[in-house]
Amino acid sequence: MHIDWTVFTPFPALLGGIILGLAAALYIHLHGRILGVSGIVGGLTKPEAGDWLWRLSFVFGLLSSPLWASLIFDVRAIEVIDAGWGALIVAGLLVGFGASYGAGCTSGHGICGISRLSLSSLVATITFMGTGFLTVFLLRHVF
Repeated sequence: MHIDWTVFTPFPALLGGIILGLAAALYIHLHGRILGVSGIVGGLTKPEAGDWLWRLSFVFGLLSSPLWASLIFDVRAIEVIDAGWGALIVAGLLVGFGASYGAGCTSGHGICGISRLSLSSLVATITFMGTGFLTVFLLRHVF
């Protein structure tokens, strides 16, 4: 593994973490709901009345954030994906299935659930991360 220390950006990362934490806290206090990406995106498939605009705005914000980071912080992300379309599609389907089966995704459980001291969210996050670590290790070093 190689870490490119020339693109180490602790201050934008810290600011992003602070903004994410504030957004999660505000969302739960103002709406009484957990700020989980899979639940918000999943709600676009069957939106309730007056529900789709904020969900779509949230997704747009997620997708456009690299553009804003490059404009505000002069940070240019370099994406390298060592997988073909088939692997990406299978991975996306598995993540979607896992988020549905696990009653939430890494943002809902890992950020919001653990901050609420939820034991089930801690177990879910350990399972997500452990499975991810194990999968990468097996695919890169064993198979």
